[in-house]
Amino acid sequence: MKILVTGGAGFIGSHIVDSLLAEGHAVAVLDDLSTGSRDNLPAGVALHVADITDTAAVRQVFAAERPDAVCHQAAQMSVSRSVREPLFDAQVNCLGLINVLDATVAAGCSRVVFASSGGVLYGEVTHPAPESTPANPVSPYGITKWVGERYLAFYAAEHGLTAVALRYANVYGPRQNPHGEAGVVAIFCKKLLAGQASTINGDGRYVRDYVYGSDVARANVLALAATDRCPPGTLTSLNIGTGIGTDVVELEALIRPAVASAARARGRAVATPPPMHGPARPGDLRSNLVDASLAASVLGWRPAVPLPEGIARTAEWFAERA
Repeated sequence: MKILVTGGAGFIGSHIVDSLLAEGHAVAVLDDLSTGSRDNLPAGVALHVADITDTAAVRQVFAAERPDAVCHQAAQMSVSRSVREPLFDAQVNCLGLINVLDATVAAGCSRVVFASSGGVLYGEVTHPAPESTPANPVSPYGITKWVGERYLAFYAAEHGLTAVALRYANVYGPRQNPHGEAGVVAIFCKKLLAGQASTINGDGRYVRDYVYGSDVARANVLALAATDRCPPGTLTSLNIGTGIGTDVVELEALIRPAVASAARARGRAVATPPPMHGPARPGDLRSNLVDASLAASVLGWRPAVPLPEGIARTAEWFAERA
């Protein structure tokens, strides 16, 4: 298949591009490079630098590439920014999605995989939430992801699209941007490699389900190929996570020795001071976990990389570039 990946120069999107190429698919990328980078893409992959909120530009990319399928990863992804700027969040995550779906239909493309978020969609949950859990988003980011799924369901029914929404837990791994507000693993790795203490928001007892980037990429590849369990005309929503909870204090305690080890392996000795605590972050949930057993049934997907191994790989990637 020929697949257009929106946000394909970003953290998750670029891992999806790599996985699709490894499976023999033709791939093109639409990305505004606001958080992504050309360096994340292999040579030979067509990159269209465009904003998904620009209707004409999105139409032009689809008309030029004529993809068989779309993997929509482009998004405003910060919960706290959505709290501060709900209008911007809605413009990117709702209006940008509509632009992509309109262009999908106009180009005769019949398959869409959408990056949703189990990490915010269900609100506060203390046990792994299945997809049947009522949506209860408490941030504008969660609201726009839920609205995005509703739009996707409408377009699937109206135009016969095969549509899959993957509800990610907290994704981490190499290439994650450590300069924004999302991506605590990347932020902590970068700070510790510079010999600085990590800053934990509030008391740090915020429980999350951390899933490795390459595992998420594999889920997207499987969703793009799924046919018999994801029928046209309907939306199939699937959680993508581990169901295992780790709070930020525990996470930092795993990252600190992994960073020290990765630095030593490259002949560097870095101080890895204990963390500091700052104010709690607006919009943060206390606990969120997802049950991905349906993804195992529908896609044959299960997470393969346990958290300690994923953190070690991530620390090594950042240490190589420090």
